[in-house]
Amino acid sequence: MSRSLGSLKRLRIPPQLEAFNFSLYHRSTSFFSLLSSLSPFRLLKRLFFKTLRYFPVSFHRMDSSFLFSLSSPSPSFADDVLSSDYSSPSSSPEPLFLVPLRWWTDANAALYGGGGGCGENKGILYNVMSRLSNKELEMDDFLSEVESEIVLDMTRVGDTGTAQGEGVSGSCSGTSDLSLALISEWMFLRAFRWHNDTKDVGAFLAAADIIQDLFSLQIRLSFSCKTDSLIIRINRKVSRQSSFSLASLYPDNELRDFDRACSIFCVDSGMLEIWDFSGQTNQFFMDDRKLLSDFDQPREEMILELQVYGVAEARDNKREKMITDQCKIEAPPISGTMTMNGSMDDELFSRFKQSPPLDGSYSNACALGLTGLYNLGNTCFMNSALQCLVHTRELVDYFLGDFRKDLNFENPLGMNGKLALTFGELLRKLWAPGATPVAPRIFKSVIAGFAPQFGGYSQHDAQEFLAFLLDGLHEDLDRVKHKPYVEVKDVDGHLDEEVADEHWRNHLARNDSIIVDLCQGQYRSTLVCPVCKKLSITFDPFMYLSLPLPSTTMRKMTLTIFSTDGITLPLPVTVAVPRDGTLSDLVEALSVACCLRDDETLLIAEVFDGSVLGYLEEPSGKIDLIRDQAHLVAYRMLKESQRSPLFVFRHLREEKSEFTGYIYCKKFGVPLLSRVSNFSEGSEIRKEFLKLLNPFVMPAEELSNDYDCKGIDTNGDGKIESILDEDADIEPESEIDSCDFQFYLNESCWKEYKIEMNNPRPISVSSGIVNVFVSWPKKMLEVYDTSLMSVLPEVHKSTLFSRKYQESVSLYKCLDAFLKEEPLGPEDMWYCPSCKTHRQASKKLDLWRLPEILVIHLKRFSYNRYFRNKLETFVDFPINDFDLSNYMAHKNIHMSHHYMLYAVSNHQGGMGSGHYTAFIQHGQNRWYEFDDSNVFHISEEQTKTSSAYVLFYRRI
Repeated sequence: MSRSLGSLKRLRIPPQLEAFNFSLYHRSTSFFSLLSSLSPFRLLKRLFFKTLRYFPVSFHRMDSSFLFSLSSPSPSFADDVLSSDYSSPSSSPEPLFLVPLRWWTDANAALYGGGGGCGENKGILYNVMSRLSNKELEMDDFLSEVESEIVLDMTRVGDTGTAQGEGVSGSCSGTSDLSLALISEWMFLRAFRWHNDTKDVGAFLAAADIIQDLFSLQIRLSFSCKTDSLIIRINRKVSRQSSFSLASLYPDNELRDFDRACSIFCVDSGMLEIWDFSGQTNQFFMDDRKLLSDFDQPREEMILELQVYGVAEARDNKREKMITDQCKIEAPPISGTMTMNGSMDDELFSRFKQSPPLDGSYSNACALGLTGLYNLGNTCFMNSALQCLVHTRELVDYFLGDFRKDLNFENPLGMNGKLALTFGELLRKLWAPGATPVAPRIFKSVIAGFAPQFGGYSQHDAQEFLAFLLDGLHEDLDRVKHKPYVEVKDVDGHLDEEVADEHWRNHLARNDSIIVDLCQGQYRSTLVCPVCKKLSITFDPFMYLSLPLPSTTMRKMTLTIFSTDGITLPLPVTVAVPRDGTLSDLVEALSVACCLRDDETLLIAEVFDGSVLGYLEEPSGKIDLIRDQAHLVAYRMLKESQRSPLFVFRHLREEKSEFTGYIYCKKFGVPLLSRVSNFSEGSEIRKEFLKLLNPFVMPAEELSNDYDCKGIDTNGDGKIESILDEDADIEPESEIDSCDFQFYLNESCWKEYKIEMNNPRPISVSSGIVNVFVSWPKKMLEVYDTSLMSVLPEVHKSTLFSRKYQESVSLYKCLDAFLKEEPLGPEDMWYCPSCKTHRQASKKLDLWRLPEILVIHLKRFSYNRYFRNKLETFVDFPINDFDLSNYMAHKNIHMSHHYMLYAVSNHQGGMGSGHYTAFIQHGQNRWYEFDDSNVFHISEEQTKTSSAYVLFYRRI
């Protein structure tokens, strides 16, 4: 049974089912009273109501027609309740908190500018009369129970008695120790955080110390038509004759909580005052008066949970004379009630001195927000990004407040408010007093429902997750319910200031949320046509800045230069280029090193295992993507032959398998490249290949004398002469096949792919590249020095004990690199309206409007189709004053351009692995490290590391 009750307690009930619970309770009370004389039903009755206790209840307005007419849930409602994905936080009104009035008004005045009053949250005053009753309930022949009950009679001050129940909202000034405030959960959380921030909290406090002033009371609320007032009942029941306590008809309270309730509500002098700022008691009045007028009977009792915080139990000293021995558990029970507020026995509550008084002051605030998130399996990327967001002060205030009023359920680009609700629920858990590490399972499931790429348990990029989350929160909280159509106007001839403001107004007309208010800025984008110099200026919003990491050091790279002139041998060349440079920087350095002529060009390729892996032809390609272990070759070619097909000669030789004895063709050496314009016959292809091989001919004295094959001879200079004789007649292939090269269009060297020397053969050049496989006979392997083409140096040879230099760059240099003018890539060609064609225009960005929260993404990860890399560059970023005044294209004298760092998302490790953490500034300029569920204090100096990935700045 206990397991079943535990399952019921964990079950989340939607608002409709809560109302159904109340209705069921109201109807069943009379039903069970008819069966109360039958003992078999007594246990069933208690079991039923004990089960109801485990259903969540909240103090909220109920639809009376739903309460009194509900027979069965509608199909759609049943689907919601039974669906497995019903895990979004309920949008029902929030729980109620009872706090000292002075505690609330101090925070309210500071948060809402109330100037000592109640600010924007007006309260309704109730005078409260309290009484304590104690009676014995006969359960059966063997068991009886003593019921202690506090009854509060709440009468509205200045109530006009109208049907609408409009009361008087008075001033909150002149508060006393007997004045309390009834507030909603969001009001409590914001006020609690304000009190916490106003105090210098520098140490972690135990959870018991944090929540010692917070406890809950199970109460029953009803409306009295006789006195036109609200009645609150607080029960405590204990068994007189057995240690086994049966479940009570009404929700009972623990002895300690009931004692504390007595010390709060049972005052000895003066009238207890409760100010309701939640507005829910006023709604209860209105509903019950409407029921009274419509049905001539008020609503029955409502069961709810009330959270009590900060009400000083030091008042026990003032009430000690009000306590009598008759309230003790050992005293004989009495029936009836005793009136407080002036007329009571001085001995009534003496037993409450048994419990030592707690320090009821709310000055012992805790370090709120220092709560970790459990790692659910490679979710450190999510935890790091979330910690940075939930410690953004403006977002904390917003989501601790009444953010539900901005939920947009009609936005087709949004997530039906689920993402914002789940994020707000998670943030409140992390900022709750005495919170322990939270497992964000519901949040992760909601995210995965809308973004499947973040489902499962793979590692992801924290910045990509952050971008999705910010965009999703914006769409869920967009105050624009129906986005208007905005026509793009012609802006030629207008000032940039006018055009920028027009673009910003158009953007805000369709996008208006807390995310836009805080995180979105605007930059100016300028495109210039390289031919007609046509200018195109646009103003676009941004959510974050992705800054490149420029290099301040040089990188040494070794490549091998192969010439196509038929004379020059391969030459290794080592050049120094900027570490963050481009391929054009590498080509420029090589051109100087090899004395490249004006009529020549370089084609760089990566070679591996006798094949070309790829060509590095993109001038803007990043050289930091080139691995140190790569083998690069730069081929010198004539510019005039650029339009001819590129022939790639790949070398094959026969080898015999040691295990099977099978003879196969194996690739070897460096492919030789040349532009061939005439390839109508195989002899022309052979002639071009022999020209490329000429520098590799072995000296004559190193050759053996046994060369009787046609076409191989030496002259007096020791050079092989007939191989390069372009006009020599080619003998029939049957005579020279055994000692001459054979050319194929396929690596398999089958006869159907063979290129005949004197016969024309059609060759497809649609791709611009022709791969020719050359089979080398054994004799030719002795004629040419293939060792010169078989060994290539690596780009950079690292020694075993070499220490890697830690590169450093300032954040300002990163910003300079982001804002500098640069040409667009071939895949991003711009259509010039003047030239009527696509051009590789130059692009320049300028900052125009800055947000309150500036998010900066450091581009440490680089990708292309061949390589991927992570930069470990140390970025020296300012903490206390990030000055962007000199980077603004439009300076607003009314806005500050200085920022202060408050959060950092870090990534340690390499590509495809690693771990994310977060550094957060919290409280009085203290920094903490959030490593999943662990939180540590760190110094400000420790926040600067080479792992910094995403920076969060707040405008000063």
